[in-house]
Amino acid sequence: MPHFAFEDFVPGTTEVLGPVTVSKEDILAFAREYDPQPFHVDEIAARDSFVGTLIGSGWHTACINMRLLADGRILDSTSMGSPGIDELKWLKPVRPGDTLRSRMNVEESRPSKSRPSIGLVRFRFELMNQNDETVMTQGNWIMFGRRDAEPAPGAGRSALAAAASSLPDSAPAIEALHITANPYLEDIVAGDTVELGTYTFGSEEIIRFARQFDPQRFHVDPVAAKDSLFGDLCASGWHTAAIWMKLMIGHRERVRADALARGERPARLGPSPGFTNLKWLKPVYADDTITYRSTFTGARASASRPGWGIATHHNTGVNQHGEEVFSFDGAVFWERRPA
Repeated sequence: MPHFAFEDFVPGTTEVLGPVTVSKEDILAFAREYDPQPFHVDEIAARDSFVGTLIGSGWHTACINMRLLADGRILDSTSMGSPGIDELKWLKPVRPGDTLRSRMNVEESRPSKSRPSIGLVRFRFELMNQNDETVMTQGNWIMFGRRDAEPAPGAGRSALAAAASSLPDSAPAIEALHITANPYLEDIVAGDTVELGTYTFGSEEIIRFARQFDPQRFHVDPVAAKDSLFGDLCASGWHTAAIWMKLMIGHRERVRADALARGERPARLGPSPGFTNLKWLKPVYADDTITYRSTFTGARASASRPGWGIATHHNTGVNQHGEEVFSFDGAVFWERRPA
């Protein structure tokens, strides 16, 4: 019987989870698979980058926080997953050798209106390094079974929909247009959309990722997953997000190659300061194929970094049934056109 249920997460309580030390090998392994930008995978190239040194992917940092939460609370709880992330900010880079711990703050709790056996708890996480510097903050809801309640029957693809509807609305979908080739910040037009690619989630890969970062039973055990709210093995939401990043980098590499073939210098991208309104709208099951798209929503010059600006974008993932399973609003440092 799990030790922690919905009723045990009392608003106002705080606990520190961890620590864990992040090695260079950890940073390289994650980045090579999901986020192979120069400042994540190449120490020499990183010296000439926006950051100036090798740092961990922000998505890796978020996954580390998820693992600390899993080991500290979730694996001994009635957790039924999360409908999304309200806001996440990457405040300082994570470097090789950093030791991280997560301060878990319980901010709010409320019973589910649609499922009396479930409650939702809102958390705020502050991920700190060995110097007590906050490297990441995150606010999100997690679903938990209520103590002594009858187990929630599998709801399949609709399992996350009701909970996600309680989160703020994300940006509206925008009709896909042709994106400008190799845009600098000044070339970005709100509404321009690109299809990043499609990806099929295999069961072995779902389990491999989850065992490392999010080992909840419905992500790692096909038999136990049958009796979960989702009714079958499904991918961690962080896995869904990591694949978006993988395909985004693949798209940027194609843009870069095309620019070089035309004799142009490619526009450079820097790190992201964070995102808002991330929603895991429906489970991603084994053998689901997700099509990812990204739409520019705006661009502005940076006051603190000459030659750079911030581009904002709305991102979605749609499965083979035409159902939106994933969305978020992001931002990234983007090079301005050289004078």
